Amino acid sequence: MSDDPQPELPANLRFLRLLVTVLTGTMIAGLLIIIALIVIRFSSEPRAAMPPLPETIALPDGAQPTAFTRGNDWVAVVTQDNRILIFDAATGDLRQTVHITTP
Repeated sequence: MSDDPQPELPANLRFLRLLVTVLTGTMIAGLLIIIALIVIRFSSEPRAAMPPLPETIALPDGAQPTAFTRGNDWVAVVTQDNRILIFDAATGDLRQTVHITTP
């Protein structure tokens, strides 16, 4: 082994080494933040449960459902004949009918 000092690296190579070190630190920090957010999200209190769906919904004659969605206290069914039928979530009674017009 010799006691010769190691030659100094060129400036662009030192800069590249610094960039790689910063990128590694940033990636580690980002991974830790993502893990922390997942843990926080899954350990938090669950949201209040939605009200139960009605057992049955009676659609008007000839109505063919194509889509379904729900709100806090209502259920909506979109039919093939361009209507939105809004039902009460607790009772299943029809609240409102919205006709969709197309140009």
